[in-house]
Amino acid sequence: MCIRDRYQRRVHGNRIFKSGKIDLLKMVFIRRATIGDLNQMKHCNLWCLPENYSYKYYLYHYLSWSPLLQVAENQEGKIVGYVLAKMDDENETPDDIHGHITSVSVLRSYRKLGLALKLMNNTHREMDQVFLSHYCSLHVRVSNRAALSLYEGRLGYERHEVEKAYYGDAEDAYSMRKFFKKKTKVEEAPKEEAKKQEPTPPAPAEPEKEAPKKKKKKK
Repeated sequence: MCIRDRYQRRVHGNRIFKSGKIDLLKMVFIRRATIGDLNQMKHCNLWCLPENYSYKYYLYHYLSWSPLLQVAENQEGKIVGYVLAKMDDENETPDDIHGHITSVSVLRSYRKLGLALKLMNNTHREMDQVFLSHYCSLHVRVSNRAALSLYEGRLGYERHEVEKAYYGDAEDAYSMRKFFKKKTKVEEAPKEEAKKQEPTPPAPAEPEKEAPKKKKKKK
């Protein structure tokens, strides 16, 4: 294979370029989703994944947690990848508030360019900084080695448990979690108790005052 026939990829910040022997220069932007992107996100989901959702479900996510929805848009205004995510914070203590990745997908012709990694990193940042999430969870098929490599090798997820017959075709799923580096009240409590138990240093001793000299009486 000639060098000119190989694909050359260059990544600069949130702009990703792809060129080949036939393809013209393509530019992709990573940004927050708008309400006008929801139909294209739904279309991208239909092309890539067997787990599909109604438009109302996308709208519910957008109206509730719009900062978490991220999209990859090419120069023609087409959505070529997305992350659909939400917050699970009902009936939980502040330390248990966490985000959840509902769906993530990239069109086949735009894969292996680092788009999924950038989309997920943007969503993680919003979860951590905007919603003060303690961790992020997701489900992935046990047979999806490419996704497992991304989640464990690049994004720092850990396997939490196996959920039997989680998907519609009865395939098992790994429940995975990524913890954000954040000190909780439970983690800080032992340090506060240790500080209370530390002995207080003794106060510096005051210098002793000299006794006044007695005057001798004259005879």
